[in-house]
Order: sequence, then C-alpha cells, then structure tokens
Amino acid sequence: MTTGQTTELRSPAPVRHPLSKVPEVTVYFWIVKVLTTGMGETASDFLAHRLGPLPAVALAGAALAASLALQLLARRYLAWVYWTAIVLVSVFGTMAADVLHVGLGVPYLVSTVFFAVALGAVFGIWYAAERTLSMHSIHTRRRELFYWAAVLTTFALGTATGDMTAVTLHLGYLSSGIAFAALISVPAVGFRGLRWNGIFAFWFAYVVTRPLGASFADWMGVSGSRGGLGLGTGPVSLVLLVLILALVGYLAATRKDVGPQARHAAGGGH
Repeated sequence: MTTGQTTELRSPAPVRHPLSKVPEVTVYFWIVKVLTTGMGETASDFLAHRLGPLPAVALAGAALAASLALQLLARRYLAWVYWTAIVLVSVFGTMAADVLHVGLGVPYLVSTVFFAVALGAVFGIWYAAERTLSMHSIHTRRRELFYWAAVLTTFALGTATGDMTAVTLHLGYLSSGIAFAALISVPAVGFRGLRWNGIFAFWFAYVVTRPLGASFADWMGVSGSRGGLGLGTGPVSLVLLVLILALVGYLAATRKDVGPQARHAAGGGH
C-alpha cells in the first residue's frame, strides 16, 4: 500500500467514487448491519426447523442468487437492493457455517479457522488484482464481485466464531454477545486513537458485527434451557425485519448513506 493510499484511508472523509455500489460507512450502516446479522441467525434457524435443512438452504441460496443479480445489475447504490442482498447473505452465510457443524460434524473451532483462512485468501486475491480493499472503491464489476465474496465469507466466519465462543467455550449467548460488544470497540479505538489502517479497522469491525448481532439474537430466541429468553426464532426474526425495513426505508428516502457526489450523479441521470 502506498503512502498516499494510507493517508487517504486515515483521513476523516475518505474519497468515494460517485458511482460506488455500496453505502457510506456511517452510524446507520453499522446499526443496519448488526440488525441483519441478528436476523440472519434467527431466520436461518427458523427456516431450517420449519422447512428442513436442505429445502431451507436451497430456498436461501436461490433468493441470495436473485438478490445478488439485482445488485450487480444496478448501475448505482440502491438502499433496498443492497440491504436485501446483505440480509440474504446473512441467512445463507449462517446456513453455510451450520452445515459444516451440524451436517458434517466439523467442530466450531475448525470451521472458524477454515473460514478465517478462506477470508484471508479472498482478501489476498482481491488485493493482488485491485491493489486495494477499500469500501470506498466498489465501482467496477470485478471489485464488486470481490466485495460480495468477502462479505459472504465474513458472515460465515462470524457465525462460526460466535457459535464457538457460546458453545465450545461455554460462554453462552449473552456472555458471548457482551464479549463481542467490547471487542468491536477495539477497531474504533485503533483507528481513531492509534492511527490503524482504515481498511483493516473496517473489516475487523465488519467481521465482529456478525457474532455480536447473532449472539444477542440467539439469546433472545433460544429456550431457557439453552440460556436464552425463549422468545422464539420466528418472533425475533420478525421484529428485526421490521426494524431493518424501517431503517432502510428511511435511508432510501433521505439518502443519508450516500455522499454528495453520489447524490449529484444520481440527480444528473448517471
């Protein structure tokens, strides 16, 4: 990474391409992201129990493929299209991690290491091809494909990590959620106080949001015998979906998650 790139990443307002296909990284971004991680966890469990594992995976995979096709065909960032894809990535990423453990008997520690290595490989290939992993540079088809490959892998990694801390390490869902809530402050402090590389800090936080949201969602949904509140995965998923729809609707109407360059480009018909 060049000195110029590093300086740009550490600046308070990184340069964003006017036709970027992803939202600005604001507080709204992180709130919706955490909500989608929680919904993905409980919705995956709900569908697997209601439909059976194989039909649930097939349905989620088909819906994810359709949503990604819409995202790739869009010429600019559209809140509804983007966040629909994220929700379905969350559901399918959860199922991918669960298949390794439940279906194939792979321990959570092993699947966590596997997905961490896979994510490292995605980042390595992406950087070798594009010389950047910046969230603010997603404006070509190839970069967008790399981005979604990384996003899907982070969701699977986060799911395996959250299950590992809750089940393998016997912390339980609530304690795991609290631990990840503390952990997510690390990249924020590192970036603002210790001048961490901005890309590293972003992806660090992005991975941690997955077990953070999933742990609290599991805690609310699972039965008391498993250390939860017993509200049910269906009701928890529904409440989270309503919150996501409300926030994404707000962002779509106000466009607070796009920069002025993108708003100008959209207004100009580009």
